[in-house]
Amino acid sequence: MKNGKVQIGIIGCGGIANQKHLPSLRTQKDRVDLVAFCDLIEERAVKAAKEYGTPDAKVYTDYKELLADPEIDAVNVLTPNVAHCPITVDAFKAGKHVICEKPMAHNPQAAKEMIDAWKASGKKFTIGYQNRFRPEVQALHKSCEEGELGDIYYAKAHAVRRRAVPTWGVFPNKALQGGGPLIDIGTHALDITLWCMNNYEPDRVTGSVYYKLGHLPQATEGNLFGPWDPETYEVEDSAFGFIKMKNGATIVLEASWALNILESREASTTLCGTKAGAEIRSGMSFKDNELIYNRGKNNLLMEEHISGSGQVAYFEGGASEPGALEAKQWIDCIIDPSKDPLVLPEQAFVVTEILDAIYKSDAEGKEIVF
Repeated sequence: MKNGKVQIGIIGCGGIANQKHLPSLRTQKDRVDLVAFCDLIEERAVKAAKEYGTPDAKVYTDYKELLADPEIDAVNVLTPNVAHCPITVDAFKAGKHVICEKPMAHNPQAAKEMIDAWKASGKKFTIGYQNRFRPEVQALHKSCEEGELGDIYYAKAHAVRRRAVPTWGVFPNKALQGGGPLIDIGTHALDITLWCMNNYEPDRVTGSVYYKLGHLPQATEGNLFGPWDPETYEVEDSAFGFIKMKNGATIVLEASWALNILESREASTTLCGTKAGAEIRSGMSFKDNELIYNRGKNNLLMEEHISGSGQVAYFEGGASEPGALEAKQWIDCIIDPSKDPLVLPEQAFVVTEILDAIYKSDAEGKEIVF
C-alpha cells in the first residue's frame, strides 16, 4: 500500500466497470487509489481514468504492462468471460490480489487454472457475486444457517426475463462470453441458491439449452434494451438445468434473457425445507425485492413478508448498495490478512462446474455425472 491506501488497477473499462465497480470503489476513496486503467479500446481507459483515477493515473491497452507496476496491490478483472483466466493467472504471478467479475470462468478447466494460480500466490481472490450482499439475501442466508427451514431438499434458482436481451458489448458473442443467459444471469441465481443451502457437492446434472428466439427478428419486439441483431446473435436465449446433489437435494435452474412468460424473476431463489420454505422475489416483475417465508403454524398455513430494497442487474448503473458493500468488504480483506472474502473461490468454482455441465448435457444428449 502507498500512503495507507490500497493501490488498485482496473482491467476492462466497459459496462460492468462503469455501472458497478468504479462507482462502488468511489465509496472507498479514503482507503483506495485507482492508479491504473487498461482496456483494449484506449478511449475507454482514458475516460475512466479521468473520471475515477488519481491525477497521475496511468492508462494501458496491454494488461501485462499494468501488472508489471510493483506499486499496484490489487486488480479488478472486468473483461469478457474468456479473458478472466489468463488475466487472473498473470495477476497472481505478478503478486496482485484479484477480484474477478462473474462468472469465474467460461469453463471448469479455466477456473481450475485460476484456483491453482491463486493458491500458489498467497494473495486474496474473490468473484463478483454482489447479490449476496443484498439485505434480503443476507437475511435468508442467516435463516438457513440457523436451521429455520430445516433440511432444504428442493430449490429453484430463478434468472428469467421476458425480453431483456443485452444489446451492447459482447453479450451475444459465444467465442468471447462462452454462453448467454445461463452463464450471465443464471450464475447469480445459482450462486445465491448454493450459498443459502450451503451445499457445494453436485452429483449429476441434466440440461436443456434453447436457441429459439435469438434468431427471430419478430422476437426483438418489446426488448427492454431495444432490438438485438438476429444475424449476429450466437448464444442461447434460454437454458434449464436439473441438478441432483450428493445429499439427495434437487435444484432446478432456469435462465433466460427472452422467454414468453408473464413473470420475470431474476437473481432469485426458492427454498423448500422440512420446517419451512422461503422465496426471494426480485426482477423486472417486482417493484421491490421481497423475501417471503411460508410455514405451517397454529394449524394454519402462514406467510411472512419482509420487504427489502435493492436494484436489479444494474439497469441504470450507479453505486447501488450491494456493489458498494462488495467493494467495502473486499478492501477490508486486503487490508486485514485475517479476513476472508464473502465469496470464496472454491464456491465460485462449483457454480462454473454446474453451468458447464448444463451446456455439456444438452450438447451430448446425456446426464453429466460428477
